[in-house]
Amino acid sequence: MTNSIIVPSIDFGNEDLKGYQSLNKLLSAIAWNDIAIANWNHDYPYAPKAKFRIAYDQQAIVIQYKIEEEVIKAHYYMHNDNIWEDSCVEFFISFDNRKHYYNFEFNPIGAGLIGYGTSIKAERSRLTRQQIDQVEVFTCIERNNLGTQWSLIQYIPYSAFSYSQVTYAFLKENPIFANFYKCGDHLPKPHFLSWNKINHPTPNFHLPEFFGELFFE
Repeated sequence: MTNSIIVPSIDFGNEDLKGYQSLNKLLSAIAWNDIAIANWNHDYPYAPKAKFRIAYDQQAIVIQYKIEEEVIKAHYYMHNDNIWEDSCVEFFISFDNRKHYYNFEFNPIGAGLIGYGTSIKAERSRLTRQQIDQVEVFTCIERNNLGTQWSLIQYIPYSAFSYSQVTYAFLKENPIFANFYKCGDHLPKPHFLSWNKINHPTPNFHLPEFFGELFFE
């Protein structure tokens, strides 16, 4: 069964006023979606609590993640480093019926990696650090006696989809396919969670045939 989400349209207002608190408040009425499918739980049984919510407006797609896990790791601080080895949230999206897709991978301090291409590794390329900087990232990290919690908000302007002509109208009028992930390859307890189920024998997020569908209002 393929998951789907209706993505609401929200006016995120004046860009100069954006910040974690203001965006969190604007997103507060949006429903959360769980990133809870441990597709490889036999080998990787640990499953932190992970969820996301998503909205969009005339200029951007906005995603908020909320994570509770035993350990937060943010070793990498430069774009295009091995972000997936840290505590990592990932958003994969296709605008051409899963033929090509973007992968957005970010850690708790906002270091990111964005790639584009097909599921064949040799046919993928990474955006430059300057292009990744177009994505505004706001984070909040908390720690208490129960463990650690962090939240990350991404403001992804349509210009960040460098290989595509993405607009507000395009999103409303075309089928959009995506998946959302939480991973941590080099954490004490490695894990690989997804929003939409992946039917593959070993951990692999680069399988667009298992993307769910987003319906933009």
